[in-house]
Amino acid sequence: MSDELTRRSLLKLSGMAAIAAAVPRAEALPTVTETGSELIHLNLNENAYGPSAKILEAIPRELSRISRYGDPKVAQELTEQIAAYEKLPVEQVLLGEILGVLGPHLGSQGGPGGEFIYSTPGYLALVDAAAHSGGVEVPVPLDTNYENDLPALQEAITSKTRALYLINPHNPTGTVSDNETFKKFLRETSEHAPIIVDEAYLEFTANFESRSAVSLVRDGANVLVFRTFDKIHGLAGLPLGYTLAPKKLATDLRSQGVRDAEALGRLNMLAGSIALADTAHVQNVRATVARESAKWFDVLDELKLAHTKSTANFVFFNTNLPQAEIAEAMRARGILIARAFPPYATWVRITIGLPKENHLAQQALREVFSRKP
Repeated sequence: MSDELTRRSLLKLSGMAAIAAAVPRAEALPTVTETGSELIHLNLNENAYGPSAKILEAIPRELSRISRYGDPKVAQELTEQIAAYEKLPVEQVLLGEILGVLGPHLGSQGGPGGEFIYSTPGYLALVDAAAHSGGVEVPVPLDTNYENDLPALQEAITSKTRALYLINPHNPTGTVSDNETFKKFLRETSEHAPIIVDEAYLEFTANFESRSAVSLVRDGANVLVFRTFDKIHGLAGLPLGYTLAPKKLATDLRSQGVRDAEALGRLNMLAGSIALADTAHVQNVRATVARESAKWFDVLDELKLAHTKSTANFVFFNTNLPQAEIAEAMRARGILIARAFPPYATWVRITIGLPKENHLAQQALREVFSRKP
């Protein structure tokens, strides 16, 4: 057995203290060794650089209280911390991954048949949840730049529209809408229906604070902003998100128990609080992902593969071959990539991993295309 610890072998160690001691910080990147039976997972847009080291130090101290439900006082303190960070009244902050609850709530307004407009392909948690209360999905294709097609989205609005759901930067393309145009669209369109802006990947952009739609929430627009600690903060294993919402809607949802401290989890809330405060870690991850993305773009250009201008922690490119064929060829070389995203049948999404993982994936891609006629 190798003396070097892989991330998988770390999970087999007993005790969180061992994990905290062995998992490296983002700035101390480990050498990745892969065997023929172990895949490099570049398929789910996870943060390969992990969470703040401060979280790994704090979690073992909390384990003695793991038999207890989440503390409402801690939940309130985290809500207040987020409110201060976002410069919003605390009553407009909703803790938790609430998209699955928000969909049915909005879908129940005005009876069944309410329409939910979204860009396709995309992440469907909210619109799928709305279908449970009679919501009707209204997909709108991306524009020719693989961005949210704002004019087409606006045209899709009818008297039955309950909400619009937009991801910015978009997933799977990674494209970010022009800031001024997007804000103007949100301001005007939200007068007709609430707009949920999913900013799961926005913090990977250098100017995310000025790009964020939270400014419209502050101005009182009918806009909701969703964020998650899963991505840039590296907490996919302790999932936690929050939504910034208009006061009345936030009050209505909170009265329905969205979400109580028990559902959030002790470790999740602890990790979220530390993550939000460790801005240096976020800056480091952002800069490292940007450098690795640039290397990916160089390789894609070298192979003459058209790609989007992704600003997220993944690349999206056209192989001109069936996605399943590329996925199989990459898997045979030890690389697991994302699923297909119809109608982009020949496009592939690959998550930005550690430098060594990216290098191996790029070499695998070169090998795949060197064998093509």
